Amino acid sequence: MTNAIGILIVDDEKDFATGLARLLGRQYPDEHIMAVLSGPEAIAALENDAFGLMLTDLNMPGMDGVELLRRAREMHPDMSVVMLTAYGTVETAVDALKIGAYDFLTKPVEPKDLFQVVDRGLERSKLLGENARLQDLLAKQTGPNEFVGDSPAIRRLKDGVAAVAESEYTVLIRGESGTGKELVARTIHQLSGRSKKPLLTVNCPAIPDQLLESELFGHVKGAFTGADRDRKGIFVSADGGTLLLDEIGDISPGIQTKLLRALQEGEIRPVGSSKTIPVDVRILASTNQPLEDKIKDGSFREDLYYRLNVLNLNVPALRDRSDDVVILARHFLNISCEEMKVKPKTMSPDAVAYLTTKSWPGNVRELQNFIRRLAVFSFSESLELVHLRLVEGLDGIPGEETQGLAPYKDAKEKVVDDFTRTYVEELLSGTRGNVSKAARQSGLSRVALQKILKRLAVDAGTFK
Repeated sequence: MTNAIGILIVDDEKDFATGLARLLGRQYPDEHIMAVLSGPEAIAALENDAFGLMLTDLNMPGMDGVELLRRAREMHPDMSVVMLTAYGTVETAVDALKIGAYDFLTKPVEPKDLFQVVDRGLERSKLLGENARLQDLLAKQTGPNEFVGDSPAIRRLKDGVAAVAESEYTVLIRGESGTGKELVARTIHQLSGRSKKPLLTVNCPAIPDQLLESELFGHVKGAFTGADRDRKGIFVSADGGTLLLDEIGDISPGIQTKLLRALQEGEIRPVGSSKTIPVDVRILASTNQPLEDKIKDGSFREDLYYRLNVLNLNVPALRDRSDDVVILARHFLNISCEEMKVKPKTMSPDAVAYLTTKSWPGNVRELQNFIRRLAVFSFSESLELVHLRLVEGLDGIPGEETQGLAPYKDAKEKVVDDFTRTYVEELLSGTRGNVSKAARQSGLSRVALQKILKRLAVDAGTFK
């Protein structure tokens, strides 16, 4: 499978156009490269073929480069367009950037500069193409029983969930915190024959041990202080349905013994009662702990482990399904915008690329929380790399652990400085250290931008 996306060259000077095509053909032998001599020929080529990058002369008879840019972006909004211009028309090329050109080069074109711009343009177009593919995939995964993602790891999990859902056996769901174990349990229930009955969840670590037995099995009036009436437990409430025992590794040995009896006999005994109650409940259990180690140290019963581990599923960490980061981020961004009742937001190629390289030790839950903050603190419809860096700056406000939060003024200055530094560095990177061009793009005066660079000790020369 090729990653070629195609390069279209448009210039009314035939020798220049064909020479540029030969030069690019040697540098990018896998790319489909075409050279045409006018705007109308370019439009015809764009109607009949796919191109991810177009290099067009600015001054051409008939349809000039600016008009071609407008027409081409209407046809292919994600295509990267690079303007070719003489030194005397640089200001016009800058205007073209404002209406959607990706970059511009001055003639005569230096091969080194050409290859740098083409490399970035091709990478941008490939990222946008991949984003579109993932967006289409995301649109197909909006059903209640779908996991978001298309990596090999998540496809294996989907197959496993579909397989175990058809049985009545107990399932042990394993995975790190934040990977989505509860979603797996919910999907198993939804796909099972018990879907019309309840799915109930007990968060084992959240309930004190002395109350967990009553929560699970119920109690009779007078069983203990405060038991002023009979109470049916969650086993009885889930009768006919499914019960998820979340983080099963944290229950005490005493509760383990009573749970084992309930699984073996299919009946429970409320606290304080001498009678047993038959129950029909399918058990799902989840854990982020190595239960085998707990068996060795005596804190988890081996016979209970085998009762729970009839079938098992391993939920992959996000680092093992990195291909899914972008589609998950888009999914969470769509949800966040809906929750905030704002227009849908998009992510720039640079933002997307950064998300895929960032570490997510908190797994899917961490990614979701990060995207929520991003949606809140980014006011534009396109989320850029500077927005991601700003959110990271907000996350990093706390000072030393022993000192707590920094004073408000200091924290605010740190966030603003971090944002400004990130912004000007991205700006200078895009203009290859050209301060005048950077000032025009940012809307700042050249003097104001130079003052910012001096204050932050940013050397524009390092970006050339």
